[in-house]
Amino acid sequence: KKIIPAVTARFKIIANLDIAERRLPQDGRIRRLFEGRKVDFRVNTLPSRYGEKVVLRILDNSATQLGLDKLITDPETLHIVQEMVSRPFGLILVTGPTGSGKTTSLYSALAERNEPGINISTVEDPIEYSLPGITQVQVIREKGLDFATALRAFLRQDPDVLLVGETRDKETAKTAIEAALTGHLVLTTLHTNDAPGAIARLGEMGIEPFMISSSLIGVLAQRLVRRVCPDCRIPYTPTVEELARYGLSASQEVGITFYKANTLTAEQIEAAKTQGHLCPTCNGVGYKGRCGVYEVMRISENLQTLINEEAPTERIKEVAVEEGMKTLLAYSLDLVRQGSTTLEEVERVTFTDTGLEAELKAKRKTSLTCRTCNAGLRPEWLDCPYCMTPRFQD
Repeated sequence: KKIIPAVTARFKIIANLDIAERRLPQDGRIRRLFEGRKVDFRVNTLPSRYGEKVVLRILDNSATQLGLDKLITDPETLHIVQEMVSRPFGLILVTGPTGSGKTTSLYSALAERNEPGINISTVEDPIEYSLPGITQVQVIREKGLDFATALRAFLRQDPDVLLVGETRDKETAKTAIEAALTGHLVLTTLHTNDAPGAIARLGEMGIEPFMISSSLIGVLAQRLVRRVCPDCRIPYTPTVEELARYGLSASQEVGITFYKANTLTAEQIEAAKTQGHLCPTCNGVGYKGRCGVYEVMRISENLQTLINEEAPTERIKEVAVEEGMKTLLAYSLDLVRQGSTTLEEVERVTFTDTGLEAELKAKRKTSLTCRTCNAGLRPEWLDCPYCMTPRFQD
């Protein structure tokens, strides 16, 4: 505790903050070279009852050099996203909570289009990474430069691709949609639980349904789950109850190895260090690195009709799943089957969403099978058309 004020003051000095100001929050930035690459640290200080609280957010520039194929492991999902990004005009929404990797995904999408002859402009608050060959504008609200103002200025600069850091209000959303309808590809972010929820969010902002349906190409929802340590993970067999909680059954998961993280307490870590048994890869954390979980909803004619009819989010989600959308839950469970993460991580990340019940319902509707011939059944079928077995028993 004695060194905390000195450490706090040192961080403030390096980040060019006012060390004498302890009553107001402050924001700063530290830039350092680490193993030959540039790493930025966004520094935020907050006065509290017991002293200043300091949070550092790590921004690794090497992350912006990752292609979409390095982020999205599912081939079908990757193909859909790449097809969306290659469009000449339209609106693409990326949704998810703070810290879910939205910025990295957006920058990777821009990298797909960043080539000579393509005019790309971004407006951000703040600019997190420097992107070569791209015009980047920082929001300065006190000077009157907000997202909508910058976006309108971009339209007079003959752009091909536009990125809006965040759509927070009706004016920004309307300007972005108008840009998408006039021959520009626009990428922006929203804060929603899942991809279908983005439609309702735009509606809440006051955007007319016909403008949403005519401009929107698709929505990419995402999360980040921790990657289980490959060197100390523990194989185990989930119970029937555990599998049922995630909409799975033991018969479906035959031959799949599930893993738990070998997470140690602070006391166990110290003991393992003393005995020389501490995992050198994860240092007892049980996880090493993170991987993305994605849900892509590409707007089809059926979804356009539902949007124009102002259908509820649950109905939009059901139709999207029926048309092949892989949900956040389905994608994360694929990562579990591959041994990349754990059911505990799925519980922590995916199961916190309020839309989970609708997700499971949609998943069940599209996974109906005939109890006699195991053929796939559509939700509206009452009998199996292949063997005429009634879907429902008397």
